[in-house]
Amino acid sequence: MPPIDVAQALAIVVAWGVNFVVIKWGVAGVPPLLLGALRFALVALPAVFIVKRPPLPWRYLALYGLTVGVGQFGCLFSAIKLGMPAGLASVVLQSQAFFTLLLARFFLNERWQRSQLAGLALALGGLALIGVGKGGNMTALGFGLTIAAATSWAASNVVVRAIGRDGYTVAPLGLVIWSSLIPPIPFLLLSWWLEGGERVLPALRDFNLQSLFAVAYLAVVASMFGYGLWSRLLTRHAAAKVAPFSLLVPVVGLLASHLLLGESLTPAQLAGSGLLLAGLAVSVFGGRALSMAARVGRA
Repeated sequence: MPPIDVAQALAIVVAWGVNFVVIKWGVAGVPPLLLGALRFALVALPAVFIVKRPPLPWRYLALYGLTVGVGQFGCLFSAIKLGMPAGLASVVLQSQAFFTLLLARFFLNERWQRSQLAGLALALGGLALIGVGKGGNMTALGFGLTIAAATSWAASNVVVRAIGRDGYTVAPLGLVIWSSLIPPIPFLLLSWWLEGGERVLPALRDFNLQSLFAVAYLAVVASMFGYGLWSRLLTRHAAAKVAPFSLLVPVVGLLASHLLLGESLTPAQLAGSGLLLAGLAVSVFGGRALSMAARVGRA
């Protein structure tokens, strides 16, 4: 990849890593489900009048919007509000890669590679260490909601794969923007029901600069800038060259949360994070390493 494209990939990594700190700032002033409604409303409008609608049936846009929107971000925002450290959330959320394997096997009958199974075993060990680890201000509810967020992200990945299997070719940015029309209404209804009007109305009335910055960052920087630039890189380079940069997101998330929020991990959480990220690396790179070893052995 040319240096300019590498720089762009790293800029996305930083934007997505810092995203977890911004979520923490956002839920400090706005209830998490209301924050989700505002985020997706700002992503969708006015962008739907600029970006062409993907050539997809509405059922796919609805499924993607509900899984990646209400499911992933509803659970993630709530998790960080209810006791999940932002940096640790950036690590645990990467377990979506392994939940994707499980869901794709069940719903799409996809086969697993040996490297993916090895990575899954490492990741499960890492999640177990994080889950039983005490300290670091992590609550069981926050951890469970982050796992739910990762599972919802995995479900959205299966939706995207199903779209491809049905013969549709969709630009990622168009899918992100048009599917963002779906979550605001469910988010608002859930917010009013679960968070209550006594929290929602004051949050809107007392909306301050920190809340405005959080909503704008989550919508414009993390979503539109991040996904827009990411989709551009994917059109210029093979996915195998672009995708590994995403492994740096939790590293930036941990560093940013330490520098900006003063968060730190317990030894068990640190070891579990290392195992999870190692499992992700094995899953991403292991298949190619095995193929190279086999070619060397035949030479």
